[in-house]
Parts: sequence; C-alpha cells; structure tokens
Amino acid sequence: MLFLSEKDIKQSVSMKEVIDAIDHAYHIYESGEFLAPERMHIEDNANTLLFMPCFTSNVIATKLVTVFPNNQTCPTIHGLVVLHCKETGEIKAVLNGSYLTGMRTGAIGGSAVRHLARKGDTSLAIIGTGTQAFYQAVAACTEREIKHIYLYNRSHKKIASFRHSLIEWIGQEVQIHPVSSAEEAIAKADIVITATTSKEPVLPDDPHLLKNKLFIGIGSFQPTMREFPTSLYRLADKVFVDTEHAITESGDLAMPIDQGLIKHESITFMSQHTTSGVQLNREKAKTVLFKSTGMALFDVVVAHFMYQKSIENNIGIKLDM
Repeated sequence: MLFLSEKDIKQSVSMKEVIDAIDHAYHIYESGEFLAPERMHIEDNANTLLFMPCFTSNVIATKLVTVFPNNQTCPTIHGLVVLHCKETGEIKAVLNGSYLTGMRTGAIGGSAVRHLARKGDTSLAIIGTGTQAFYQAVAACTEREIKHIYLYNRSHKKIASFRHSLIEWIGQEVQIHPVSSAEEAIAKADIVITATTSKEPVLPDDPHLLKNKLFIGIGSFQPTMREFPTSLYRLADKVFVDTEHAITESGDLAMPIDQGLIKHESITFMSQHTTSGVQLNREKAKTVLFKSTGMALFDVVVAHFMYQKSIENNIGIKLDM
C-alpha cells in the first residue's frame, strides 16, 4: 500500500494533467460506465462530513471529507482518499484527501475555463480566499494567459497570505489586486469565480456589472447555499453543470429553478459539451454560467491518475498493513 502526501502528489502531477483527468472523467460520466451513489452528507450545525464512494471499470475509491467553514487557524477542508484494486479489493493507496480535493476542484474550474472562456480572456476575479479559491486561481492561470487577478474576501486580512502563496505558485508575471468589494473585483474581470460557503449571493445584483462574463460557481454544495444573484440567471445565455445531482444539491440551481428564473431543461451537462467536440460560440453566448458541486467520479479518476504517476516516478511511502 502506498501513502501519498501533499508533497508526493505535488511532485507527481501538474494542474494541467489534473484538468486533463477531469475531462476524462466527463467522458466516463457521459458513458455511464461507473457506479456512485449520491454523496452522503452528515451535518452538525455549520459543519459537514461527506462520504463519497465510487466504482469505475478498473478501480474503486472512497473519499471521506470534513468541511468546517468557520475554521480560523486551519484549513476548511480535511480528508483522505482510499484507492482499492477492482479485482481483489485490496488497498492500493491512501492519498491526502485535502490536497487531492483542492487540486481536483481547481481542475473542475480549470476545465470550465478551458472549454467555456474566450481565448483572449486575461482578467480573473476570485470571490473568497480559502483553499478552494487558491486552486481555482492556479487552474484558471493554467488554461488562459491571465494578466490580472482581482481578489475579494469579507475578511480582508486573509488576502495578504493568499496573495503571497499564489505568487509562489504562478510567479510574479500576473498582477494581483486586493480589492475592497465584490463590485470592484468583477468590474474589469472576464472570468469570475466564486468559492465561498455563503447562504446569500456574494455578487452584486447588477446586470451592468454581470454581463458578458464567464461565471464559475464552486462554493455552494447544499440547497441552502447560494453565491449567484438573481440578475445573473436572467442574463445567462448558457448554463452548464458538472453533474445531475448538482441541480438539486446546490441552492445556486435549485432556488432559481423553483423561482422560474431558469428551466431544468435549459441546463447543459459539461460531460455532453466536452464530449461533443463542439466549441461554445461566445459571440452568441456572451454571459455563461457554470456550476459545480463535484462528485466521487472526479475523485476516483484523479486519485487513480495520481497513483499511477507516483508509481512511474517512484514517489510515495510504502506502508505495511
């Protein structure tokens, strides 16, 4: 059995490769060649325990993750991923689930940027400066030549350390601008990514500021959570989602459907789009919305890929059961 730490995984794979793995997962999702129940939520006030098992044609994986949004001195998300052999059930690897979740969730946003953003998009707004927001920024910069990043967080004091860590990863070439409001963050942005656990919209309900952008919603994963404002649904020319259950699981889709702002049948699955080979025409679809809640299939595909790359590069710690 192999144990892969954050350091091991980082040495083994790049963000570009993980985005490729997410696109591969969309192909599996579209084919239906996997087995995964809806993820189990156990809630204790604001805190959540998630249990996410999945079978594919060649591997089994289970992710156990906690989300504690009020953490101040440690990350919001902690977890482990256990990878099993499909033939014997033996444990092949245990991976740092927090880092894997950050990378794969960032890569989901990166895939959305790859397929839905304009080729010439160079400015990015990030709402929220937690772990998920960090990997979203890294992934977006992987897929587009981002020149400006506008950062907004309700707690302004968190921005400095976030900015420092981001510069260490993406370099000095990108100009990073801490701003004092969400309005200021999105005003000059081509791509807007929200990565919060808010129960109220974190973007301004202003059509003038919202139009002609790509919006990627990562944070809300429960029916009571919502990051997008009402005006955005009226503006959106296209709405994409990563999974079927996200339509009922996230308030960013369930609420506007209940309110008649969007129709269920108007939503496009990213698996359909990425496997179609047809590029999105951003001249016609000027304002685009992508919503993700993630799924166990992403975890098993990414975990298996990370395991294979670690074996190839002789990385990781071998453990005896």
